[in-house]
Amino acid sequence: MNSRLLSRLRFPSTKALAPKNGYLRSAFYSQQNAPSTIKKMSAGSVLALSLASATAIGGVVYYGFMDKPQKELVEYNKNVVKSQQFQRKPVELNLTPPKFDLESTEPVKKRMEKFVLALQKSLVGNLEALDQNENKKFYWDRWTREDGNGYGISCVLQDSNTFEKAGVNVSVIGGPVSKQQLDSMRARKVSPEIDEKVDYDFWVAGISTVIHPSNPMAPTSHFNYRYFELTKRGDPEHKVVTSWFGGGADLTPSYIFEEDCEHFHQTLKDASDKHDKKLYPEFKKACDEYFTIPHRNETRGIGGTFFDDLNDRPLNELFHLVFDMGFAFQNSYLPIIAKRKDMPFTEEQKLWQQIRRGRYVEFNLINDRGTKFGLFTPGARIESILMSLPLTARWEYMHKPPPGSEEEKLLNALKTPRDWVKN
Repeated sequence: MNSRLLSRLRFPSTKALAPKNGYLRSAFYSQQNAPSTIKKMSAGSVLALSLASATAIGGVVYYGFMDKPQKELVEYNKNVVKSQQFQRKPVELNLTPPKFDLESTEPVKKRMEKFVLALQKSLVGNLEALDQNENKKFYWDRWTREDGNGYGISCVLQDSNTFEKAGVNVSVIGGPVSKQQLDSMRARKVSPEIDEKVDYDFWVAGISTVIHPSNPMAPTSHFNYRYFELTKRGDPEHKVVTSWFGGGADLTPSYIFEEDCEHFHQTLKDASDKHDKKLYPEFKKACDEYFTIPHRNETRGIGGTFFDDLNDRPLNELFHLVFDMGFAFQNSYLPIIAKRKDMPFTEEQKLWQQIRRGRYVEFNLINDRGTKFGLFTPGARIESILMSLPLTARWEYMHKPPPGSEEEKLLNALKTPRDWVKN
């Protein structure tokens, strides 16, 4: 080994480099100088000494870094990693609904079909903007019923940046009414004109959306709107026996943020108030009653609006209402996701979110009429019906949150529904 070269080996004195533009900082540690002279040795001895010297130098450097880290340096670098993990471009959402044509003379069923397709396209675009993942987009699954009676478009995103699972489904289908469906209509007293001895066909156009964010601070939400027509089977004129609108939107948080709950409800109330100020109190009450898990004695979430079998005024007026309520969902929910999606959270908070999603599964499979209707529909597309279920969920035996905790605060809100609107 060249003695001159070895004699020049030095370690700089300890010095932390100042951070620039958020880059990670590094430090150098000083060690004792290497010997400057080497006695004459054989070639083999020199080689052995060279290898030993290199090993020693590597060991000194390794243990210098690994055994003597600066605590403040380690913490600084951790914080940089965390901040850079969530450095994303500002989210630009398009929350302006298309212009509603008050003068349109198209049949309501045609207008409803255009509406659900337009809302699906708008919502998928905004959800992708929130997700900010160039490598993963919604999967568009276009399908046609095997019997030819209708089609659907299922848009699903899962395991991405912001959303663990998000689905925006549209279906425009028809077919024979099953006995279970007819029994449900009669039980709800949809129309006195429905005769149990008559065979009926249905036609329905609807949009159904369930969004499960990854961050437990960001709430799950669901909405759906649909228009339903019933005709006598074999009627050459296809005269509509009865028709109605149904739908609503609700919020299911794992953690309560008062301002989020108030914003969600206020936005939906403003949309319904444009048509009739009596509607929101009725829709809100119906939502609290419908989205209840009886065997848990708690609601699924903090409510929203819900209505079914709505046919108490001209169809054109009802369609206008549904149009406004549908697009209002984006204004009520998406700003909440933008605000909460990158908040820090703990492993315990993530586990709590999974437990709450277990409750979501219980309601959807046991109590939800829409799920049952879909499962009882001949030729139903099961993947689209069960799209609403979360990607992951958890059930812990006898789980009970600590008294006074944020988790208990949520349970208290679910045990006793409250009014979230201030005016």
